[in-house]
Amino acid sequence: MITYSLAIIVVLVVALIFSMFKILREYERAVVFLLGRFYEVKGPGLVIIVPIIQQMVRVDLRTIVLDVPTQDLITKDNVSVHVNAVVYFKVVDPKMAINNVENYLEATSQLSQTTLRSVLGQHELDELLSAREELNRDLQGILDQHTDNWGIKIANVEIKHVDLDDSMVRALARQAEAERSRRAKVIHATGELEASAKLQEAARELNKSPNAIQLRYFQTLTEVANERTSTIVFPLPINLIDKLSGDDMVEMAKLKVQQEVNKHNGRKSDQ
Repeated sequence: MITYSLAIIVVLVVALIFSMFKILREYERAVVFLLGRFYEVKGPGLVIIVPIIQQMVRVDLRTIVLDVPTQDLITKDNVSVHVNAVVYFKVVDPKMAINNVENYLEATSQLSQTTLRSVLGQHELDELLSAREELNRDLQGILDQHTDNWGIKIANVEIKHVDLDDSMVRALARQAEAERSRRAKVIHATGELEASAKLQEAARELNKSPNAIQLRYFQTLTEVANERTSTIVFPLPINLIDKLSGDDMVEMAKLKVQQEVNKHNGRKSDQ
């Protein structure tokens, strides 16, 4: 019996000695309590914990990805949307993360949900769809401020999805179509304004040289003559005729008379 008792005692002592040694990975820390009071933070590597009088709580220092569940909220312009997000955070102070909050993971998750609803509810739908970077920064700043006493650092917040009702999607499509039509009209009007300004500038330049308008008309006639049309109607300003000399007018009158005579002789020969 004595030998059996000694063997049990030896086994217990060996097991107790082995239980004193803890191995922590590079990303782990041990928050050690001595008789219920905080003692120190140990790790990584080999850590010695005295049984019974010391207790240890492991803390992971890696970045944690927290998926925020879909939240139903109403925007500032009274539009019902469904929004979900993802939060990236990590523990930077193991002592505060264990002593200041019961469960830092659950606390951060609940805080993220309430902050997402309260912050996004203060913005309109257009801002929610177009200004995500600014909203992400606002969410990150608010969460980081509240979790600072928990020894947690919010690395990033990203809004993943903004789901709308079908009726609202159709309304947004009509709004986008109207906006594109408005832009097309504005661009067309701007082009007309620029074209009129260029035409006025060209008219001033042509007005400086009276012969320039004649050259321009001749060039236009040349371009029109290349078209395969049987009849060409070309307007001729009166002021252009006034600039012709008197001799030119006489020659034109003679040419007209000669053409009439030739037509009359041609009709006689046909008879």
